Amino acid sequence: MSEPLELELNPLSFYKCLADDTRLRCLLLIQLEQELCVCELMAAIDESQPKISRHLAQLRSCGLLTDRRQGQWVFYSLNETLPDWAKLVLQLSAAENLDYVAADLSRLAQMGDRPERAQSCCA
Repeated sequence: MSEPLELELNPLSFYKCLADDTRLRCLLLIQLEQELCVCELMAAIDESQPKISRHLAQLRSCGLLTDRRQGQWVFYSLNETLPDWAKLVLQLSAAENLDYVAADLSRLAQMGDRPERAQSCCA
């Protein structure tokens, strides 16, 4: 798993990161689903692997996403160290704009062979 980036996130850099349709859709889908891998985002957004990967890399460099590796899969989730105001913006944006990602969610739901997530366990 990659370490969360220690970038100072301010409103200008935050909104610049969101100022692209593909990046915004990726973030809203990850907000709604908790975590997604590149193949799931490719199916949901109907874009190529290089395009999705490039946008995910940009979101990581902005400090908005972190990733974890599980076998051959890399799963992306929201950076837990995001400031509360940024988390709230993403939560409200996702909850209040489901129509914006409705087609993406439908394609994701129809995707076959989604990667399995390892179940967390307590020791």
